[in-house]
Amino acid sequence: MDLLLIIGLASAALVLSLALLSLAYVTILRRYRIPCCGGCHDANDLELGHHSGARVADGPDPEPELEPVKGEPAPRRFGWPEIESLTGNFTSSAVIGEGGSSTVYLASHPSPSSSLAALKVLRSSERLHRAFRLELDVLLRLRHPHIVRLLGFCDDREEGVLVFEYVPNGTLHEKLHGSGGAVLPWNRRVAIAYQVAQALDYLHERCDLHIIHGDIKASNVLLGETLDAKLCDFGFARMGFSAAVQPPSTRSTHPMMGSPGYIDPHYLRSGIVSKKSDVYSFGVLLLELITGMEAFCSEREQLLTTVICPALRDTGTGAEEMMDPRLNGEYDAKEAAAMAALAALCVEENPSLRPSMAEVLRTMGQKTSSSISTVDSKSKGTQDL
Repeated sequence: MDLLLIIGLASAALVLSLALLSLAYVTILRRYRIPCCGGCHDANDLELGHHSGARVADGPDPEPELEPVKGEPAPRRFGWPEIESLTGNFTSSAVIGEGGSSTVYLASHPSPSSSLAALKVLRSSERLHRAFRLELDVLLRLRHPHIVRLLGFCDDREEGVLVFEYVPNGTLHEKLHGSGGAVLPWNRRVAIAYQVAQALDYLHERCDLHIIHGDIKASNVLLGETLDAKLCDFGFARMGFSAAVQPPSTRSTHPMMGSPGYIDPHYLRSGIVSKKSDVYSFGVLLLELITGMEAFCSEREQLLTTVICPALRDTGTGAEEMMDPRLNGEYDAKEAAAMAALAALCVEENPSLRPSMAEVLRTMGQKTSSSISTVDSKSKGTQDL
């Protein structure tokens, strides 16, 4: 009986700690007035329009560095008259997304292929221009197949403009949580997670200047013609994180980083940013893909991690208990269990216990190779949705 009493008290303590963390999290969201990404989520996000939260850079405006990458042209600097021409003098008929800080226009990019482009035009203000220069400085350094490509920019005026490749199938948030349309199949969910992991591993370890994205979430994953993932919105990005122990300057002097439901609790408590902050957010994204639930429910003020983590820690609970019912059982049970176990590691309270993105990639490559290879072969042919 004593053993049963001890187990019961331990379980009650775990549930209480999760409830207190959820309450503290929601209190912080209210204090900083971070817009929610649940029921009041603006589908036209980031490269499609809406910015959530302020982006303010410290220090002087960086000068853009145009470094050509082998096999493709460097982003082009446009003049303001060219931007006016491309947008039809900012005609409303060209608008494909709009939010509090920017408007996105669809245009034909003046390149030999005349491909479509999304032009994100920021509102005119000193704060937004500083944010634009910070994001531009990051984007000019990046080239990866699963990061949205910067085609050009305009910095002639306070209204900064970023010109991106057009990604036609909206966001992962819309695909997972939008009403109507086909349900995203299991193998595609696994492949999207793997592609986002590839992009994060590139940012953390493989690009010239180690970068933390700072706002990993479903609405920051764009989907291409064959539903391949493209990570976007680098307004919260931080550069220069190559050391294992982060320097004191990583303590938050910037606006609060991240979005409700995805923010690393360790960052909330300490203000210290690290690569493991991205790993935590990626773990929440995995839970979304597994369960089909949103990271933060604004109506109930409830975190997905609060709902799911007790089940993740209960070794007697199978992954099937938390699977998205819309899949109708059409998923690989071993892969689902592996994804759930990986998500549990990523959302560990202690950042030192979380895997690196390189370790995440290795695990997914070993445990979910069937779904990844199936989607890769389909992507070479026709779109599967």
